[in-house]
Amino acid sequence: MRIVITGGFGFLGRQVADALLTTRTFRGAPIGRLVLADRAVPSGPSSDRPAADPLVDIVRGDVIDRLDELFARPVDVLIHLASAVSAECEADFDLGMSANVDTTRAVLEAARAQSAAGGPTPRMLFSSSVAVYGSDPALPLPPVVSEATLPTPRSSYGVQKLVCEQLIADYTRRGFVDGRVARLMTVSVRPGKPNAAASGFLSGIIREPLAGLPATCPVRPDLRVALASPRRTVEGILRIAEAERGAGPGFLDGGLPVNLPALTVSVADMLDTLRRVAGDAVADRVTIAPDPGVEAIVGSWPADFDNARATALGLEPDPDVASVVRQYVADHADAVVADAAAARADRPMPID
Repeated sequence: MRIVITGGFGFLGRQVADALLTTRTFRGAPIGRLVLADRAVPSGPSSDRPAADPLVDIVRGDVIDRLDELFARPVDVLIHLASAVSAECEADFDLGMSANVDTTRAVLEAARAQSAAGGPTPRMLFSSSVAVYGSDPALPLPPVVSEATLPTPRSSYGVQKLVCEQLIADYTRRGFVDGRVARLMTVSVRPGKPNAAASGFLSGIIREPLAGLPATCPVRPDLRVALASPRRTVEGILRIAEAERGAGPGFLDGGLPVNLPALTVSVADMLDTLRRVAGDAVADRVTIAPDPGVEAIVGSWPADFDNARATALGLEPDPDVASVVRQYVADHADAVVADAAAARADRPMPID
């Protein structure tokens, strides 16, 4: 079995690859090769997993320019994570259209050509986003959103993700691919440096203070958001990718996308939890400075979700913000400074 991950060296790509390399199987079958495709690939000798794993092949460059190489041998599973993110798509329309819509269409055409030539029909997992939803003044969102809610995105990124969802649905209907779509909540807490996502502050207001750095919160504290930790997000991606089609618990019922389970919290909840578990000195590193542009994008996304479809696949949301913080410091303890040591996973953290 040959599996290709686009965006394979992005944060989620590496996490998904690491999960697959831990089991070395997909749906119980051994993985023959795991191909990580990305334009940003670690250079020089590396012992860092997954790059150094003997099961891994690396394809460097823009995905749209490397499709011949990716499909030079049959692709059984394609996990398409490569994407431009929300704020950069709003700032640069052409970038978003090229990186999101054009690249996804090209990937679908390569998969279709493989099927037409008598090769396997690829199973394709596409990472979409909660940004496909938006509150249109004429069509306000219901109090609780499900996959049956009409998507009315209010950002270019959301529109681009929705276009890709519909393309995958039609290619699947026509039998060109076996497509499935995971709509991701905002992933928090992401490690490393801030990215250009409008929702990036939802990691930054936890990550930076724990690292001894100042952070800016560009939205009002009462704004409610839908979050998922990295572990729950990776679990959801792989569960949806592996699920068989059919009715009943554990099966992928119908062709609708699956909203990954959401932990609904306010930004104030996040800041209060940081203060409770890491102390005043850490929490005081966050400054509230609303940015109307960021607030317009993030505030257009729903916060309350019906998780029934994900639950049927055995997926559950994170229980609370404290568990999300614990996960971050357990996985990235070297990024937490001494005055935030109370937040470390190996020491008790107060919950109430």
